[in-house]
Amino acid sequence: MTDAAAKAEAFRQLHLGSRPFVLPNAWDVPSARVFEDAGFPAVATSSAGLMASRGYPDGEAMPKREFFETVGRIAGALAIPLSADAVAGYGRGPPAVAKTVRRLIEVGAIGINLEDLAPAHDGLLRPAGQVRKIRAIRALAQEVGVPIVINARTDALRQAPGEPPARLKEAIRRASAYRDAGADCVYPMGLTDAADIDTFVRALGCPVNVMVRRGLPGLPELERLGVKRVSFGPGASYAALGLLKRVSADVLERSSFESLLEGAISFDELNRLAVPRAPPSPPAS
Repeated sequence: MTDAAAKAEAFRQLHLGSRPFVLPNAWDVPSARVFEDAGFPAVATSSAGLMASRGYPDGEAMPKREFFETVGRIAGALAIPLSADAVAGYGRGPPAVAKTVRRLIEVGAIGINLEDLAPAHDGLLRPAGQVRKIRAIRALAQEVGVPIVINARTDALRQAPGEPPARLKEAIRRASAYRDAGADCVYPMGLTDAADIDTFVRALGCPVNVMVRRGLPGLPELERLGVKRVSFGPGASYAALGLLKRVSADVLERSSFESLLEGAISFDELNRLAVPRAPPSPPAS
C-alpha cells in the first residue's frame, strides 16, 4: 500500500474500536504538531479555525489555492493521518467536489469532512445532491487507490424546519442516505442530548461523530451510547483565543503578566513545532 493508503486505512480503523476515539481539530502547523506530540493518533483541520487564522470567515470564501496550500503544509508536518474539513466541497456538483477531494489527497489528506450546509450558511443543501457527491468521492478513492475516509455532516438539527423531534428525524433521514452512498462516518452537527444521541446511533448503525460542546456527555457515557468519534471542532481555537483574551485583560486591567507566562512553551519548543516529525522507521526484517 502507498503511505497515503496505509494512513487512510489506519484512520478508518480508529472508527471501529470498542471505545470512541477523540479527534482534535487544528488550524495550523503548530497546533497540529501539539496534538501529535500529545499522543493523538490522528488530527483533523477545523474549517472555522483554519480559515479565520488566514483572515477569512468560515465557509468557502478562502480561495481554493490557499486552502489546499494550508492543508498541505499541515499534512506535511505530521507523521499521523490528517483529515481535512472540506466544508461543502468547494464545488456545486459531484465532478467539482471530486476534483477538490483529489487535490486534498494530493496534498496529504486521507480523510474529509463534507457538510450539507450551504457555503454561505443560508440553508441546507438537497440530500440527493450530497448523495451524488459522496458517490463521486467514493469512485475517486477507488480510482486513485486511497480509501479516503468520508465523514458526512448534516446540519439538519439546526437548519431543518419544525420542532426538535422533526429536525432529529430529518437528520437521521439525511445521515442514512449519506451512509448508504458510501460515507464511513456521519456527523449530526449540534447533537448533545444523551437520549437523542442514543436514538441517532441506534438508527444509523454505523460510526457516528459528535462534537465537543457544552452539554455533551462525557466520554464514558458516549462510549455507552455507542459513539465512535468525538471531534474538537473549532473548540481548540476558541480555547486558544480565549486564553489570549484573558491574558490581555490581565495585562491591561490587572497589570499582571502571570497568565502570559504560566504554562507557556519555550522558544525552542515553538521552533520545533515548525519542523516536520519524521515518520517512524519500518521494523527490521
